[in-house]
Amino acid sequence: MQRYSPGTALVVVDVQNDFADPGGSLAVAGGSAIVATVNREIAMARNNGALVVATQDWHPESTPHFAKDGGIWPVHCVAGTWGAALHPELALPDDAPRVRKGAGGEDGYSGFTMRDPVTGETVATELEDLLRDAGIERVVVVGLATDYCVKATALDAVRLGFETHVLTDAIAAVDLEEGDGERALDEMGAAGVGTWRTVMR
Repeated sequence: MQRYSPGTALVVVDVQNDFADPGGSLAVAGGSAIVATVNREIAMARNNGALVVATQDWHPESTPHFAKDGGIWPVHCVAGTWGAALHPELALPDDAPRVRKGAGGEDGYSGFTMRDPVTGETVATELEDLLRDAGIERVVVVGLATDYCVKATALDAVRLGFETHVLTDAIAAVDLEEGDGERALDEMGAAGVGTWRTVMR
């Protein structure tokens, strides 16, 4: 089975320096190691007429998302900084849409939705409309991190009615607590998210 065709979108989640580079402020173990695999997927998707979309955390300097402002995370992916930039080895086409989340200080885990950290109100990003306008029915998710933004994006995608899959060898977990990545995969599977490996054709 060919996983890419018109009507499919490859969603590349948060392959940014602060997550993917070992020197990043919230570096994910193995984050840089998935970049070459993600690049192969991007090329395959493009060659088979699929849409490629990237998401990015894009935070202000102060947000309740950050520990210094009452949240749980170190400062990361501040808009316009090195940390927020896509990993330099990521071969994302110039015309691939980029969905930036958290720009208003929201908790920006999912590529589809953000949550006001104070009121809890959920607001949509432009990703769903972008996919609907392109006639997308299937979503393939890769990127960082398995237990946060990948999980949230995949769960939202399946909730919104897209056939959704994650590529298990093109993601990596934070594992704030040991086993978080595996538990995230279990949660996604229970919700109807399929798991593939990139060797599948």
